[in-house]
Amino acid sequence: MENVVLIIHLILALALIAVVLMQRSEGGGLGMGGGGGAVSGRSAATALGKLTWILGVGFLITSITLTIIVAQQSAGASVLDRLTDAPATRSAPASDDAPLGDNLLPPTADDNAPLVPAAD
Repeated sequence: MENVVLIIHLILALALIAVVLMQRSEGGGLGMGGGGGAVSGRSAATALGKLTWILGVGFLITSITLTIIVAQQSAGASVLDRLTDAPATRSAPASDDAPLGDNLLPPTADDNAPLVPAAD
């Protein structure tokens, strides 16, 4: 079900982009330059304008539907539930007499030396 709604959503998005790009530019920002007459600032609704509204409403409905589907699938699950404690691959034993600042470079693949030098 989710895949079907997602495919419809993507088709609506592409169609909405195409319809908006096909519309005639009226100049002026935010509908300021409409040719609807001196009394009315609103132009007559064209077929592309109506189609834009229909595609926009369909896009909004599929967006809400996808949100509801995903919310139902993840009900009760948390991101924190997926976290696990990964074991450390290499850890140094905690000791107060460990030399600090001897080698500040990270170990290389050739470096097989232990993390803490052996006591003599």
